[in-house]
Amino acid sequence: MAMSLLPLLLVLLDAWLAFGDQAGSAHLDGAPPSKIAVVGAGIGGTATAHFLRQHFGPEVQVDVFEKGEVGGRLATVTVNHNDYESGGSIIHSLNLHMQEFVKQLGLKYRRSVAGKTAVFNGEEMILEETDWYLLDLFRLWWRYGISFIRLQMWVEEIMEKFMRIYKYQAHGYAFSSVEELLDSLGGSGFINMTRRPLSDSLLELGVSQRFIDEVIEPIMRVNYGQNVSIPAFVGAVSLAGAQNNLWSVEGGNKLVCSGLLKLANANLRQAQVSSVSPVYSGEVLQYQLSFITASGTGSDLYDIVVLATPLQDSVESGIKLQGFTPPFDQLPGNYHRTVATVVHGYLNTSFFGFPDPRLFPFASVLTTDTPDLFFNSVASVCPVNISAGFRRKQPQEAGIYKVFSPQPLNKTQLKTLFRSYYSVQVTEWQAYPRYGSSQGLPSVELHPNLYYLNGIEWAGSAMEMSSVAAKNIALLAYHRWNRQTDMVDQKDLMHRIKTEL
Repeated sequence: MAMSLLPLLLVLLDAWLAFGDQAGSAHLDGAPPSKIAVVGAGIGGTATAHFLRQHFGPEVQVDVFEKGEVGGRLATVTVNHNDYESGGSIIHSLNLHMQEFVKQLGLKYRRSVAGKTAVFNGEEMILEETDWYLLDLFRLWWRYGISFIRLQMWVEEIMEKFMRIYKYQAHGYAFSSVEELLDSLGGSGFINMTRRPLSDSLLELGVSQRFIDEVIEPIMRVNYGQNVSIPAFVGAVSLAGAQNNLWSVEGGNKLVCSGLLKLANANLRQAQVSSVSPVYSGEVLQYQLSFITASGTGSDLYDIVVLATPLQDSVESGIKLQGFTPPFDQLPGNYHRTVATVVHGYLNTSFFGFPDPRLFPFASVLTTDTPDLFFNSVASVCPVNISAGFRRKQPQEAGIYKVFSPQPLNKTQLKTLFRSYYSVQVTEWQAYPRYGSSQGLPSVELHPNLYYLNGIEWAGSAMEMSSVAAKNIALLAYHRWNRQTDMVDQKDLMHRIKTEL
């Protein structure tokens, strides 16, 4: 019996070695890759190109394919000769990759303009920020007890653990899946947080239902357009983005993307990638990218390919993965539609209970999950270039407002929110995953030397999450290519790094 199993075991061993070697199959002579393709020029794709250049050196050709504008979901709209963020607009002070990008590119931090926030339940303001910090704290304590303290401690604990990723990446360690990455940072606790609703985690912490309904839910609505049933880890990322120590880039956050492309010395190819197919030449594996440009169709071969754009059906990426054995199943899940409406006009403060607009003190209004409310938030916004003498428009003046809503606003709704208006610009985004529409986290390694960046969004969607994923994929691609298995999916990294020091 043992002898009859030997041929089968040898076959299985050969198959395992073949798969393990495929990551290096394109460079049997130890040569570096000749050409790398990145599909998508948002923050994830451009950061990936930058990090790939860092690790693979100046000789490799890096092509970045983009069917639309560089920046992806980092975009602006123009109103009265000024540009305003219509996409991702805030960055946390602990987002170290984004900070480093801004420093390397010589960009500037945008000057912040103070403004107070309130929460509206459809009938009245139930929570109002004042000019006095201690008064705000007292009001929070009076209405919600110590829920806000428990929440703050929880978010800080998660952020402290998440910050380990920068140390791991600085030492060159990579992870083959989002689960491995999260496990290295927070163990099974982080992975469980991707499967458990935020509301359940907060209630278990001792956070009151009232605090969840009146504070947490409005934050989820403005950041993700969704409610507190989203996974707890996603919620923690969102809550970290609701703190005061936030910033943005002078001139627009999308400047980071265009700057990274130049820093990477990457070739921008304005084209729609239509398919990715494996091509074998003996034992050498490459990928053929077929694409469509304004002048026609074309194709090219690449040693490494990084897909930095969502592949779910609802996003309509137009990319087909063809010729793979076994064939790829369609990635599960959908992306959530968010509508950003930028209005130049006069806010109807009477709708919020302030008949005299001169007495309306708020720059932004969040909303609770109330059936009759047709919008998630409305906020007075500042241009991406702020002059020294700039001041925020008062509510009795015509200002620029950004409204987030699940559906485009009709004329009746616009007239409800605004007394009158001069212009309306609408941007519809497949902005974030629709959390809960998929079980599990998408793979990072789709096939040897074929990587998928946007799986990280299902753990948490933010500029820095995409940047962390970009660095991880660049490291992973480098280690796979050079067969450095000891730098991938290592356990107990904190201890390992300490011993290295």
